[in-house]
Amino acid sequence: MKKRRHIPFFLLLLSLAGCGVYNFTGGDVGTAETFTVNYFQNYASQSPGSTFDPGLDREYTLSLQDLILNQTSLDLVSANGDLLYEGEIVEYRVSPMSATAQQRAAQNRLSISINVRFFNRTKEGAEFEKRFSFFFDYPATSQLASVRDEAHQVIFERINQDIFNESLADW
Repeated sequence: MKKRRHIPFFLLLLSLAGCGVYNFTGGDVGTAETFTVNYFQNYASQSPGSTFDPGLDREYTLSLQDLILNQTSLDLVSANGDLLYEGEIVEYRVSPMSATAQQRAAQNRLSISINVRFFNRTKEGAEFEKRFSFFFDYPATSQLASVRDEAHQVIFERINQDIFNESLADW
């Protein structure tokens, strides 16, 4: 009879051992331990209709580093990381989205596009180069400068999550 008391405990241990480590973000870093995010140069002014926002390159690079640090157990290194993110900002455009009856803009849209190259030194075939974009709509009565910080936060969050999902989410 004593043997049967240990069976539920043994089954519980066996089932927990089979679960492994679960990551609530859905990120699968595999055997990678480190990552590098190279500086994302701002080439948006070279795209027709785009404008230049000084400091955007640094702000974006730091936001991608922060997201990966917060959603994985990887360590950030300045060079030779197991995972490498690099690319450039290729579009920063403000355009009117809707008009009033007087043919004036009622709403503007800030669009940002970023070209990303991802390399995984620990998993063959996981590399990609892809363009990620998102936007932020704001009233035409507002100046971009007054909504800039909020717009960047919203856009960066979406683009970075898309990059994270493309590079590390194993759905």
